[in-house]
Amino acid sequence: MKIIPLGGLEQIGMNITAFEYGDSIIVVDCGLAFPEDEMFGIDMVIPDVTYLEENIDKVKGFVITHGHEDHIGALPYILRSVNVPVYATRLTMAIIENKLEEHKQVESTKRHVCTFGQTIELGDFSVEFIKTNHSIVDAAALAITCAAGTVIHTGDFKVDYTPVFGDAIDLARFAELGEQGVLALLCDSTNSEEPGFTESERTVGTAIDRIFEQYSGTRIIIATFASNVDRVQQIVNSACKYGRKVVVEGRSMVNIIETAEPLGCLKIPDNTLVTVDDLKLYPEAKTVIITTGSQGESMAALSRMADGTHKKVTIGPGDTVIFSSDPIPGNEKAITGVINKLLKKGAEVIFQDVHVSGHPKQEDVKLIYTLVRPRFAIPVHGEYRHLKAQAKIAAELGIPSDRVFILRNGDILELDGENARMNGHVQTGGVFVDGFSVGEVGSSVLHDRQKLADEGIVIVSLALYYDEGVLAAGPEMTSRGFIYEKLDEVDENKAEAEAALREAIMDCIASTDLSNGQNRNRLRNTIKDCLGSYFWKRIKRRPMILPIILDI
Repeated sequence: MKIIPLGGLEQIGMNITAFEYGDSIIVVDCGLAFPEDEMFGIDMVIPDVTYLEENIDKVKGFVITHGHEDHIGALPYILRSVNVPVYATRLTMAIIENKLEEHKQVESTKRHVCTFGQTIELGDFSVEFIKTNHSIVDAAALAITCAAGTVIHTGDFKVDYTPVFGDAIDLARFAELGEQGVLALLCDSTNSEEPGFTESERTVGTAIDRIFEQYSGTRIIIATFASNVDRVQQIVNSACKYGRKVVVEGRSMVNIIETAEPLGCLKIPDNTLVTVDDLKLYPEAKTVIITTGSQGESMAALSRMADGTHKKVTIGPGDTVIFSSDPIPGNEKAITGVINKLLKKGAEVIFQDVHVSGHPKQEDVKLIYTLVRPRFAIPVHGEYRHLKAQAKIAAELGIPSDRVFILRNGDILELDGENARMNGHVQTGGVFVDGFSVGEVGSSVLHDRQKLADEGIVIVSLALYYDEGVLAAGPEMTSRGFIYEKLDEVDENKAEAEAALREAIMDCIASTDLSNGQNRNRLRNTIKDCLGSYFWKRIKRRPMILPIILDI
């Protein structure tokens, strides 16, 4: 068996792993990653699946562990070139279908809803769905079996003995598989640096209930992840207990609730939900708003409330705002900015003790390893430090170091019943989605955007008589994002720059036959070199310089 991670390692997000045996490939998850700060204008990053495209005849299907964006978000894009069936549990599939509907791909995609305990046959593989718990309902681990043995992929999970919805994680099945023999375990590493056990989701419900009681005289606004259906359920429960009406704000939040409620994953009593327009019909202390924006997203509902640009909700001293989530690494600054804006408006802000993780801490990881007793350990899902922390746990549990593999995206790990070895590497990486463009924006475009953001742009316009190659008008300079005011005197220094540029252009014209179109690049380079040198000497800046030459 070959295990080939195509994404999700040494990073948070873009989870996708291929399993190959004989003439069969199955793909576990197909997630996106959100753009980093330097990826100007990029909407999302999806995995490079060149390997799957090159082996499309072998690919039997996508098997999805749960419905978070970092595990399903790339499906609509990847299915365009790797159009194979998708297998998932019911809520996960319902969320996927919402995405496919937006991309008009429902009819072209074969979909199969699976149940816990069910085993599906995909070529040379059989795949069993095992019940787990996570911060979204219907999360599953996978037991993947072929002639080489059984590999367990936990997906994202936690050990929750008292989940808000459904049954607890099926530890008995993990133990049974361990008794039968497990070749390798691919285990969630996200919280492997954290000691102890991950708390039950119900502990958050207790904290929320306490806040509702303490702040009974204020309107309550709670921001959380849209996909955390159990969290939404507990907020609704507390709202009903204290006689509050519930408003749901944020498109993703509305979509998840409309998807989860018909499936019975979310139970909202009649006459509990009201529209945002109905808020004025009730005392503020008798309402609660559940909203998106817990990560400080600029366009999310909570951010617009904090900025004062939300059309229907105005934040004031009579509001209590609760952040019911932990910051995703990299979002801390944005979240702090929103909190400060809310505080300036007079709101009470609570951001502690109202969240628990959906990932296993060290003792949870040890429990799974002890039950499964894998021959090989393969930490997955997390940055390198998380993978390394889990590798240390595996070593503490007696797994020899030569049986613990910390992979990188694209590595090929080959396993048989007894041995494992690294054997090559496949192409991987991130593909940028920019509006309707997929893969058309590369590093050179991002470099230009970075330069524009850092230094600004200066546009030089001039006109030439085409036949003679003689200057007819200009040069004239205009700029955006480049501050002339840093010079001592704006007009004089701009005039000085244009004079230096004119001299350089005339020298170039005198020494070059510009009636030959191929020589125009020499003129463009002369303009760039002249202005670049001038600006660096005067103000130590290197703006992007864009010459525009008009032929007359």
